[in-house]
Amino acid sequence: MATGAGKKQSREAKERTRLYRARQEFHDGLTARRRRDNLVAGLAGGILILAIIGGQVLYFTTGPGAPLPSPTPTATPTVAPTIPGAPQPTSSSTPEDPAPTPTPTAP
Repeated sequence: MATGAGKKQSREAKERTRLYRARQEFHDGLTARRRRDNLVAGLAGGILILAIIGGQVLYFTTGPGAPLPSPTPTATPTVAPTIPGAPQPTSSSTPEDPAPTPTPTAP
């Protein structure tokens, strides 16, 4: 009977070892899957963020969100209104720096 008890213990030990290795492989598989899932999620999130930023840039530079061009003020020469029948000054008759008019002095 001693031989039968030894076989039972070795059979149970082999079963425990098989179950332990199966649990280890299962746990290693879960760890690898989590790592892979995290990598895929990180890449997808990064691509999504880049797409959102790119869309915003395009919307505000070339799309409907782009600022409308505003006209720039330009200096236009002003022309004095002319009165019909009034004499018009010419550049040759008007000196650049007119002489000051003398003020009358009191006696």
